[in-house]
Amino acid sequence: MIKKINRRDWLKSGLLAAGSIALTPAMAMSKGVKNSSPLLNASSIMKENFPNFKMEEARIMARLSANENPYGPAPAVVKAISQSVALGNRYGHGDAATLIAMIAEKEGVTPEHIMLGPGSSDLLEKTAFVRFKDGGNIVSADPSYMSLINTAKSLGASWKPVKLTTDYAHDLDAMEKAVDSETNLVYVCNPNNPTGSITDPVKLKAFCVKVSAKTPVFVDEAYLEFLDKPENHSMVGLVAEGKDVIVARTFSKVHGMAGLRIGYIVAQPERLKSITSLVRSTMGLCVTSIRGAIASMKEERFLADCRNLNSECRDYVLGEITALGYESIPSSTSFMIFPIKMEGQKFMKGMYDGGVAIRVFNIDDKPWCRVSMGTMSEMELFVQTFKSVTV
Repeated sequence: MIKKINRRDWLKSGLLAAGSIALTPAMAMSKGVKNSSPLLNASSIMKENFPNFKMEEARIMARLSANENPYGPAPAVVKAISQSVALGNRYGHGDAATLIAMIAEKEGVTPEHIMLGPGSSDLLEKTAFVRFKDGGNIVSADPSYMSLINTAKSLGASWKPVKLTTDYAHDLDAMEKAVDSETNLVYVCNPNNPTGSITDPVKLKAFCVKVSAKTPVFVDEAYLEFLDKPENHSMVGLVAEGKDVIVARTFSKVHGMAGLRIGYIVAQPERLKSITSLVRSTMGLCVTSIRGAIASMKEERFLADCRNLNSECRDYVLGEITALGYESIPSSTSFMIFPIKMEGQKFMKGMYDGGVAIRVFNIDDKPWCRVSMGTMSEMELFVQTFKSVTV
């Protein structure tokens, strides 16, 4: 017998299915799979240059392709996770409430303003399912992180891309002009991925205040904690002021928990209810990840060390490639991107043959290398291999 299904049930099942079949660009690279998914073929000035050769993980000595933290998780986090394995027969709702309370205190809001998820990308995509289930359009910078945008497009929404300014900041004036009566969300990734650039916080705050009166503004701050004073650049204070702004954070980057999948969004309670009325939040989290996140929030010294080591490696690579005549976009993140002077596939293959995994993007039909920051020894290998491939 065929069972009738309503829109809400369909949406829940669709989210589950999307989570089970999604293939990330990083996975595609590691397996040598050519991208053919319409979810990843956005009409952008940026296209990822996927390898046309097979890549074997065992041959990679420096994995600098996924913006992972090479130092994490912190030892205390590893201990907390190990101890929590024995609790795997129990649901983690109580621990989730503890984590939510900690995040709420940190961000200056109530627990009702917080929603957890298995990484911030999951929350970006759930937001897209809710905001664009009936179409509309989304406004964002181009290039930018495409997860939310691609999900919106897959649901039938149209994308209104706005090119970055000449200094790679968000063109806020142009983005505001692009908003119309059909705009169901404005997306801002700050610091931006894949450019690593940052937009002035004073200008961004004014933009968010003005535009959020018309439609929700989603600010993705996944890389914000690599800044020396991230609180000076965050838009989370606008949520406390009652603005219709959604702020995303993750434990995947500076916390070093990418494989443990946990993140959160901060938003108005009614905005979160529009999501949780369709999908559940903490039910999708493991007690190991929750306990790990609780422990990581207490590791301020470790997080500071990660920031410092990241900056040291970034400065080293910048100095080396600048000396070779390459110009990188100034980065505020755990990666940097710069145009290269050879064909993308040849460059990628040469780096891989040297044991280094990076990402290559074509921006305005020109090849760019995006390299994540690893340990100093890994970055030395990157520079050594880069020289052998390009000089």
